[in-house]
Amino acid sequence: MISPFPKSLLGCFLLPILLLSCKENQGQQMDNTHKFTNALADETSPYLLQHAHNPVNWRPWSPEALKDAEKENKLVLVSIGYSSCHWCHVMEEETFEDEAVAKIMNENFINIKVDREERPDVDQVYMTALQLISGNGGWPLNVITLPNGKPLYGGTYHTKEQWTKVLTKISALYKNDPKKAAEYADMVASGIAEANLIQPTEDIGSLTEGTVRESVENWIPNWDLEEGGEKGTQKFMIPTNLSFLLDYALLTDDNSAKEHVQLTLDKMALGGIYDHLGGGFYRYSTDAYWKVPHFEKMLYDNAQLLSLYAKAYQIFKNPQYKAVVFETIEFLDREMKNTAGGYFAALNADSEGEEGKFYVWQEDELKSVLGNDFDLFASYYNIRPKSVWEEGKYVLHKPLYDSAFEKEHSIAQNKLEVSKKEWHDKLLKARGERIRPSTDDKIITSWNALLINGFVDVYETFGQKEHLDRAKSIFEFIRAKSYAEGALVHTYKEGGRQKEGFLEDYAFLTDASLKLYSATMDIKYLNFAQKLTEKAEILFFDKASGMYRYNDSDELIANIIKTDDGVLPSPNAVMAHNLFRLGHIEYKTAYTEKAQRMLSAMVPMITEHAPSYSKWNALLLHTAYPYYEIAVVGKNALPLLKDLHQNYVPNTLVVGTTSESDLPLFEDRYFDDGTFIYVCKNTTCKLPVETVEKALGQVRNF
Repeated sequence: MISPFPKSLLGCFLLPILLLSCKENQGQQMDNTHKFTNALADETSPYLLQHAHNPVNWRPWSPEALKDAEKENKLVLVSIGYSSCHWCHVMEEETFEDEAVAKIMNENFINIKVDREERPDVDQVYMTALQLISGNGGWPLNVITLPNGKPLYGGTYHTKEQWTKVLTKISALYKNDPKKAAEYADMVASGIAEANLIQPTEDIGSLTEGTVRESVENWIPNWDLEEGGEKGTQKFMIPTNLSFLLDYALLTDDNSAKEHVQLTLDKMALGGIYDHLGGGFYRYSTDAYWKVPHFEKMLYDNAQLLSLYAKAYQIFKNPQYKAVVFETIEFLDREMKNTAGGYFAALNADSEGEEGKFYVWQEDELKSVLGNDFDLFASYYNIRPKSVWEEGKYVLHKPLYDSAFEKEHSIAQNKLEVSKKEWHDKLLKARGERIRPSTDDKIITSWNALLINGFVDVYETFGQKEHLDRAKSIFEFIRAKSYAEGALVHTYKEGGRQKEGFLEDYAFLTDASLKLYSATMDIKYLNFAQKLTEKAEILFFDKASGMYRYNDSDELIANIIKTDDGVLPSPNAVMAHNLFRLGHIEYKTAYTEKAQRMLSAMVPMITEHAPSYSKWNALLLHTAYPYYEIAVVGKNALPLLKDLHQNYVPNTLVVGTTSESDLPLFEDRYFDDGTFIYVCKNTTCKLPVETVEKALGQVRNF
């Protein structure tokens, strides 16, 4: 998507739409240190707290706020953002801190601030409204609604002057022609409801290899075969897409798909979107070359990229992929870990009011820190005039992998490694003396579940128990802090009051629990996955669509049925995967059939819009191509299970037990005098074997 705005605006929105937004300032109380204090001062969200001393009388989202709007016959202004959003901060400083603007807002509107990471359901409803109104979306997201929550207008970033005009115009419309305002709001609300309609189907005849191929063939013209990723003026890391394409390539022997994924992974690892000093990936690339990122670091990106690069290492054996994995883990442990076991949500893009200031370098700074090492460093990280980002600043990125650099510069591998460590140590020390970006220290259940998967995938690839221990620690943290009386909450922070849990929390944590079960054979993880699935069925299942609602309440103006992937995989697609796997583990045909029905309903979207439905496409691979169950049974199951995981094979379910079990995959298969591997497909099994090599041979020749 092309934006006419400078790079820095891209941190929070893709195309600014001048529509509207509002704010209010009713009788704020003063304290000893701030002229104004509003109701957000009692919240724990870093984003909401950033606005606690605006002259606007902000309130957190609640049904009571809408009731007050009805009583007072006021429009509602819902302003949505997140703590690491650059242009959310700009709008606050320029507009929401202005007392004259706040006066207009407070006299005419009930003003609500929403942290989209705390209330993704509210964000999704009003983002859909913005997209219907304008065709685009982004953050800050500002909508003006009727007292019943139905939107009149929506917009992203506004200057103070634009904002004032919008507030005045919309307020006048509501006062002078409330009937027209209500008709328009009803139309937008109907559009939101229609956007969440799914037509259920009982026909599973389209779940074929041909459907998969058609989907990928329709996608291929969007591939950037020179720079990787999708064609466009910016580059987004969508791990779900690349993971699906890797599996598709392996199952179909499609070298072009395999090469496209490899190119993309290489460009990402070499580019400025990766933090070459501190590890971890930034949010996305603001150019088509993966060179200049938007500098926020999100847990969900790095969690999913651990899984992706671990899988890719098994396939390509590229040592740079391994380095990316371990450097990213070091970053996560150093900068995003809560001491009790969970991981924080994000690091801000800004420090000292400037995006990327903590991470970029001037040439004279580099020369001062590195001294005589600068010339080799400059060649390695492409420090030359044509690579300047802006105002003499450089974003470190590599034109070559180490092996190619060593050859080009006639330098031994061990010497380059020593030099790199010296450079990094010096520069990290210098960077550590700068003012750091702020941390959003919410611990989000669904994002931490993705990190559980990441650590399990790293363990299964590289075999180091410490990574499995990390995954277990996160699981126990969530159980202790974000799970009570059979229900999950979406975010945790000491003193926080959030009670809402969403479909993605249940779906992603079930997925992570099943992954832990596969890696450890500990039945407690399977039991927990079963409990979460049953709870999700009660809370979220929507009989009319055959899918699952995103939230379990009716407080919003429309039900959300989230089926497409974004930066996170579709929670409905993950639910379908969970049902599919549980169906195979427990031989519950009701689960597998339900997963197939959900998948069938998505076939038109899969074939027409593949890049947004890769998690469904991954399930289609399981359905259209042979899917194998590999059960390891016996006292020596664990090392065999570990070896199996280190030989990545798509479309396989790997489970094990060291004792007798009445689970269908294990029943009557345990013997005291041996450990056996059973390879099955469609309830038909090969003769048991005792080695991983023979089991993998059975898979290849089933």
